[in-house]
Amino acid sequence: MELFKEDKVYNFLGKGKIFFVASFVLFFLAIALIATKGFSFGIDFTGGTVVQVKYQGPAPIDKVREALEKDELFKHAAVSEFGSPEEIVIKTAASTDGLSKDIGDVTREILKGTGEFEIRRVDMVGPKVGDELRVKGLTAFLLTLGAIMAMVTFRYEWRFALAAIIAIVHDIVITFGFVSYFEIDFNIESVAALLMILGYSIHDTIIVYDRIREHIQESKNSDFVMIVNEAVSRTQSRTTLTSLTVFFVVLTLFLFGGDIMLGFSFPMLVGVIIGTYSSIFVAAQLVVWTGFSVGRYREKMAEKQKMQAEKEKMRAQFEQGIV
Repeated sequence: MELFKEDKVYNFLGKGKIFFVASFVLFFLAIALIATKGFSFGIDFTGGTVVQVKYQGPAPIDKVREALEKDELFKHAAVSEFGSPEEIVIKTAASTDGLSKDIGDVTREILKGTGEFEIRRVDMVGPKVGDELRVKGLTAFLLTLGAIMAMVTFRYEWRFALAAIIAIVHDIVITFGFVSYFEIDFNIESVAALLMILGYSIHDTIIVYDRIREHIQESKNSDFVMIVNEAVSRTQSRTTLTSLTVFFVVLTLFLFGGDIMLGFSFPMLVGVIIGTYSSIFVAAQLVVWTGFSVGRYREKMAEKQKMQAEKEKMRAQFEQGIV
């Protein structure tokens, strides 16, 4: 399916400065948000207890809070609507691991008299387990980021590698900023979403970079901006179709998955948009601004091909017993 004409070159870098300024502003706003507001960590990382309750009609949140305040376990619990007016979620930082009674039964007893309801979910995480999950999640993220950076550095000329690494950091920080701003619970599902964003973002960037390298070798044009515009234009149908496919799948999760999926679906939704945008308007633009020279690159490639040909020649002579 062809969404963009193959023979038409779009001037993606023509408005590069405007898009880069927008990225710059978003990036530093995200850093400011993360530094000042921080994250709303879920019980996966902080430890505690979450009880999800569904009422027959609209949940009487005020009555629920009054009832919970009378019990020491739920004295400082947070009560909020969860997906619909009938459902609420009760969060407390207190660990209930040591209770002899089931926490669902305890909650049912406390809320007796507030209306007809059912306990739909009870999650409990001890503080030690929460600390372990937080450390392991951060470790997985940093190891993945480091592996991607090493792979890109090894595979591409340093200007391409530097631009790709900056683009990845750009995507992750802005996604973190949106999560912080909208106070989405940051849990183990959010870490999974961020790892997927890393892979998606670098995959999109590599597709563009590979096409740029092909155009440098195949084209007689020495204008690098024109080569980049040609390469990006040739990948647009593929990029758009892939991005839209992922976007609509994640959008479905976001709209119909409920609040329980929000920690995964929201970062993914933002990450797909930002990752697609950055592969065109950040990663490609940065390579141009680093002063990449088409002439020097072609000379290096010609030298490598010459050395490879000499090696192949010597190997062939050795195999034939000439050397």
